[in-house]
Order: sequence, then C-alpha cells, then structure tokens
Amino acid sequence: MSNPFAAAEPLLAEHAMIESQLSAPEVHADAARARKLGRRYAELGQVVAAYRAWRAATDDVEDATELAQTDTAFAAELPSLRGAADGAAERLRRVLVPRDPDDGRDVILEIKAGEGGEESALFVGDLLRMYLRYAERRRWSTEIIESTESDLGGYKDVHVAVKSRGTLGDLGQGVWASLKYEGGVHRVQRVPVTESQGRIHTSAAGVLVLPEPEDDAEVAIDQNDLRIDVYRSSGPGGQSVNTTDSAVRITHLPTGITVSMQNEKSQLQNREQAMRVLRARLLAAKQEEAAAAASEARRSQVRTVDRSERIRTYNYPENRIADHRTGYKAYNLDAVLDGDLDPVVRSAIDADEAAQLAAAGS
Repeated sequence: MSNPFAAAEPLLAEHAMIESQLSAPEVHADAARARKLGRRYAELGQVVAAYRAWRAATDDVEDATELAQTDTAFAAELPSLRGAADGAAERLRRVLVPRDPDDGRDVILEIKAGEGGEESALFVGDLLRMYLRYAERRRWSTEIIESTESDLGGYKDVHVAVKSRGTLGDLGQGVWASLKYEGGVHRVQRVPVTESQGRIHTSAAGVLVLPEPEDDAEVAIDQNDLRIDVYRSSGPGGQSVNTTDSAVRITHLPTGITVSMQNEKSQLQNREQAMRVLRARLLAAKQEEAAAAASEARRSQVRTVDRSERIRTYNYPENRIADHRTGYKAYNLDAVLDGDLDPVVRSAIDADEAAQLAAAGS
C-alpha cells in the first residue's frame, strides 16, 4: 500500500540527523547554532511523534482486518481502530502544515492609544494588564522597556518585551506562536470614567507584535544610517521629569523608522533599549517584505502585524469578547482581561491552520 504521508519521511531523516549533531560537543560551543538546531529538532519532533502514532494506528487496523477473517472479536474492534487511525492521520496532517519559522521567538509588544482620548489610554492599561497576566499564566517573563503615561493613569503607549523562560518544546508554547495573532486594532465599548450621562462609548487601541532578533548580528545596522537625537524626558501632560537630556530618539534613515525612549535615567540605557526596538521593527519589516513576495497560498489567513485591521471587540456592559477574524465569541470578558486568553488565541491558531490546510488541498 502506498504511503499517503511519504512527504514526512525526509523530515524523519532530518530529525535523526539533527539528533546526532546535537550530541556533538562542538555544536554547543556555538550558542546560536545550537539554539537554531534545537528549535528545528523540537519542531520535527512533533512530526516524528505524529508519524509514529499514525503508523502504529494504521498497522493495528491492517492486523485487525486480517485477523477478523477468522475471529469475529477482531471484527468488532475494527470501527474503533479505524477511528483512532483517522484521528492520528488528522493530527499528522496538521503538524505537516508548514510552520512559521519565527514561532519560537520572543516578542516585543507595542500598545498605543487610538481614538477615544483618555479612555483609549485607560484601555491600553487594561490590555497591558491582560498581556502581563497571560504571560504569567504561560510562565513567560515580561519587561516594560518604555511607557508614556496619560493624565488619568493610563498609557499613551507602552513597549513590553515578552520572553519564554524555557526551551521551545511544543511549538504551541512559543511566545511569537501565540502572540503574533494580537496585532491589529482592539476596540472597547464601555462607559468611560469621564462620562457623566452613563452613555457607552467606543474607543480603540493599536497593538503591534514584533518578533525579537535573537542577537544583534541578525539585523545588521550601519551606524551611518542612524540619526540620533537627545532631549529632555517628560511625564504626563508634558511636565518635565528629568533635568538632563537623557531621552533618545533614533531614526533609521533608509526606512524612516523612528524609535524614542525615555524611561531610563541614563542616555546610554535609553539608547540600548531604542536599538533593541529598532532591530525588532527592522526584522518585522524584512519579514513583511518576504511575505508580500510569497504566493497567496503561503500567506497566513489570520493577519498578524497589521494595526489598521480591527480584530477584536471588548464589550464591558455585556461582558463579551468577540474576535472578528475567527468568529470567536464568549461572555467571560472579565476572565479574559485577567489573562485567560488561551481560548481566544486558540481560535486564531485553528483558523490559521484550517486556512493553510485548505490552501494545500488537504
């Protein structure tokens, strides 16, 4: 019988080859190479496990079919064995869907206030808390690397680095693998604290998710391509909070990308943080160019970093959360804002996989 999953066999061979390479001490002398091999090994490990499970389930069906000719007990087992084989085949089909090579990366989240003034800034604070609590549930570490507070205690904008503390393992555990679906416009419907008539208002905040480069060498930046300005940092309402020119604004002249940092008291620290965000933005721009050049069939159907797209609504009066890309809807907004974001993220992952499977003709 021909193997419908013959395409998996080269991947099994690659997994075995990487396993052998990872046992060599000289590989681990190069941390970047070891990390890259480890990530690929973990990715292929899912294919190997799924393939072996499918092979075993298929063998069970073949054996039971043969034995059923002389023993009715085996004939009775065939329906359940075939069901298990079908389930194993579906699992294998899913893990064979081409994976995003960035799924294991750490990320930098940018959350910015949009339409709605102070109410939008307060919503940015709510989103920030949601992501921090979600990261805590996933055992990821977080670091607020830049923030600009608003007069009422919200944020005009905030940058948060989110890092995985362990190895990649299951690809679903990667930071980018989950948070890449958060990019876009997040809309909130509620009665603002500044509203005296009790009327519901709609405000919005933009979220941008940037995969973080693994090291400085991954995104080469010519210092001659940078314009660096320093200025005095300020707090809410424009008040001065620093008497020295410690704030830094870096402009990447070829692309026009500008990053400003003022949270740290040291100009050097602000410069380092600005360069960190700049590298992440340049990596994202490079990847967007590659995605635009790719065929339609290879592009994700769930957009990841388009802040112009309205992706989700948070309705406080109804305690409702709704994702407009996937059709997901639930009435547990309070739990979601407390970090219970997994079901919402899962709906995006499932929609993405389904679209890729359909595009591949599976």
